[in-house]
Amino acid sequence: MNALITYLKNVRQEFTHIVWPSRHTAIAHTLVVVIIAMIITVLVGVLDYVFGGVVSRIVGG
Repeated sequence: MNALITYLKNVRQEFTHIVWPSRHTAIAHTLVVVIIAMIITVLVGVLDYVFGGVVSRIVGG
């Protein structure tokens, strides 16, 4: 039990070393991630459509 308490004290101490981003930075980075995810989604959708059409023509459907 002492090991757990020591561990939790160390975790609490390490949390004081974290440099949290500002609200503006967090929002900006979140928007970048969402935009990149949407671009990748569209790209995968287009590739799926194209390759689906190619396979459909090869199979003869």
